[in-house]
Amino acid sequence: MDETNIARKITGAAFLSLDGVIQAPGGPIEDPTGGFEEGGWVFSLWDEQVSETLGKLFAGEYDLLLGRRTYDIFAAYWPYAEEPENRPMRDAFNAANKYVLTRGDQPLEWQNSHRLSGVDDVARLKAEPGRDLLIQGSSTLYPALLAAGLIDELVTMTYPVILGHGKRLFGDGTTVTKLEMTGHRVTNQGAIIAYWKPDGGLPPYPSEAPIAATSDREIERRKRMEDGSW
Repeated sequence: MDETNIARKITGAAFLSLDGVIQAPGGPIEDPTGGFEEGGWVFSLWDEQVSETLGKLFAGEYDLLLGRRTYDIFAAYWPYAEEPENRPMRDAFNAANKYVLTRGDQPLEWQNSHRLSGVDDVARLKAEPGRDLLIQGSSTLYPALLAAGLIDELVTMTYPVILGHGKRLFGDGTTVTKLEMTGHRVTNQGAIIAYWKPDGGLPPYPSEAPIAATSDREIERRKRMEDGSW
């Protein structure tokens, strides 16, 4: 790719449960914060179609855009991954620039790591020529980056499991965002792989939508909503 005048694309790729949980898909001790005990939940439902999707995501050259905790998880694992099946990913992650969005000042000791202090830094990075950016994990990044219009594509791999609690892909602070589905497939294990393009906020309430009820019962319901008794 000619990087001389092409701005970067930011793609977010996430494993999530049917109820939107993104926390600790990779292993039981990956992220137990908040009392989360279901770490490693993706692997009992893993299949070849998910592997194919990941292979396409990680093909070619890319840089990583990470939250600090996901960076810590990756930095403690991937540089030391000696298993033959993990070496290609290890080498690719080692070679990639790791851009870490963090308010802290902790050292970023993994090679090719760079600190970003806020969304404005991400915007400047995105506008520069360079390799496309891939978000892995890092649930805290999505609300701010979506609100700023910085995410170009989302790839969600939704598993047929309900976890009931845990960090969610779209957590507190997420703005109203309309998405356009650009592709999808269902795997043999029932995971839904979907590709989304953020498409702005919702349009105004349409004039042809149903008119709000005005019955006495509806008026009473609204009063109870206002006083908190509904």
